[in-house]
Amino acid sequence: MPVPPLSAPSPVLSAVVATLRAAGCVFAEDEARLLLGAAGTPGELDAMVRRRAAGHPLEHVLGWAEFHGARVAVDDGVFVPRRRTEFLVDQARARARPRAVVVDLCCGSGALGTALVTALGGAELYAADIDPAAVRCARRNVAAVGGTVLQGDLYEPLPAALRGRVEVLLANVPYVPTEEVGLLPAEARVHEARVALDGGADGLDVLRRVTAEAAAWLAPGGSLLFETSERQADPATRIVASDGLTPSVLTCDELYATVVVGTR
Repeated sequence: MPVPPLSAPSPVLSAVVATLRAAGCVFAEDEARLLLGAAGTPGELDAMVRRRAAGHPLEHVLGWAEFHGARVAVDDGVFVPRRRTEFLVDQARARARPRAVVVDLCCGSGALGTALVTALGGAELYAADIDPAAVRCARRNVAAVGGTVLQGDLYEPLPAALRGRVEVLLANVPYVPTEEVGLLPAEARVHEARVALDGGADGLDVLRRVTAEAAAWLAPGGSLLFETSERQADPATRIVASDGLTPSVLTCDELYATVVVGTR
């Protein structure tokens, strides 16, 4: 996230930095400056600092996250888009044309679809999520690019007319194995929706449901793209292939990102 110029008296900055450092915030000074820039009054600043010191994600406290070069609204309880997922957006952009039909499943805040449409200079976007809080948040972001956000389980809320027309299917599915959710940092484990994290016994349960119907929704030559862990890449590609798509694996060492593409 870009850090705004220092605009508060240094004693205030120092006090906020000290509080955040005591709470274990590694980038306390950068975070303090962001909070000072976002707070409208001393009371607001105090409330924001207390929330951050108590372990709330910085993005929830600020109300936004930096993603793919833009600010994306992120409400309390909504999955915070990770920087590594920018790699997924870049791979999708390489496979899409302007005005493409794009679907963003498990959309969370709608960050992926919004970023892709922005990068393309326009597209026909449909985003969907099962979590009402995520849908409310996504509508704020997706409205800016003229997209539609729907609430429901995976493909269930999508218009039937999209079958066979989707050129890019983004699916940032939850892929943390159930028994490993408890090992996640508290910011995710406590403050993000469990449905956005828990991928079932092996972390691939939701993916299986996505790939099972993907070919029916994709246009000829269209692609499904999703993020996974390095160790899950091989079983994920086998799942993609078993459902009639041609898989490929792309990695970015800089962002520690692994993306699987399934092409119809």
